Amino acid sequence: MSIDGLWIGQVSMAALMNVAFAFAVGAALLGAWLANDAQSSIAPARPAWLRAQRSMQVSALVLVVADLGWLLYQAAEMAGVRLPAAFGVVPTMLSQTHVGFGWSIAFAGALMLLIVSFAGQTNVLRNALLWLAVIAIAGGKASLGHAADAGVASAAIGMHTLHVLTTAVWGGLVLAGGLSVLPALGASVARGVLIRTATQLSNVSLVAVALVMLTGVFNAARGSGNSFATIETSTWGHVLLLKLALVALALVLGGLNRFAALPRLRRTASTMDAHTFANLLYLEALAMLGIFAAAAVLSHSVPGYAALG
Repeated sequence: MSIDGLWIGQVSMAALMNVAFAFAVGAALLGAWLANDAQSSIAPARPAWLRAQRSMQVSALVLVVADLGWLLYQAAEMAGVRLPAAFGVVPTMLSQTHVGFGWSIAFAGALMLLIVSFAGQTNVLRNALLWLAVIAIAGGKASLGHAADAGVASAAIGMHTLHVLTTAVWGGLVLAGGLSVLPALGASVARGVLIRTATQLSNVSLVAVALVMLTGVFNAARGSGNSFATIETSTWGHVLLLKLALVALALVLGGLNRFAALPRLRRTASTMDAHTFANLLYLEALAMLGIFAAAAVLSHSVPGYAALG
């Protein structure tokens, strides 16, 4: 692994892709949960629902742009050329490499997600296309990482796809909820909607976290070659430990919200307890940004088992 301008650009685009994808997924879920309470233009939930819709649109657009940027950096890295010359390499990379194939699937999903995010009405077809796009993006992104070394049709790809998908659900709910949507439910007249939405967020996040842990253990064992020595002595392992520390921090903050702040908010419905829940979610969102950045570094670093032979 050579840390140069191309690598930094590639990792930056990958991190932006991770955050934008998760933000779009979280905003889509929150928008669906708030839809019934936001039908009236004067409904207390209306501002939060509008934020969810706009967040999904903006993050889907950012995802498309980040995908294109990553492709250019990847083409330059694979061909060993400068960034401007990478434009001529892109067609060959797309047509002749597994990276090009995985990127094409993810990019097609991102385009579909962007189009669906601007759909005027919510119906069964829109929802089906939205989640088809999300699955395509997760599968394509999984094919861009080290899991592809095991082959396109492999357990590694399947597990990593599930890991990307469930991480996007957990991280997306935290990011979209903490940084955009839930702050719009701070008024006392929206307290009932806030409690219902916070409960849904907590319950879905709990299921997502369980799946993230399961698939994450599989990926870590595969990347380390089932050896703690590779984690202790390789750069890849050190980044993994940093990511795990950030995950632990996010879990502590999420646990405080689920087992302390949320039950108290249900009992009192007070402004102070509402702010406590929102503040903890905001801090968890900051930790989640670090997790997605660390994941981008891991995906563009030599796996521990390979680095140590």
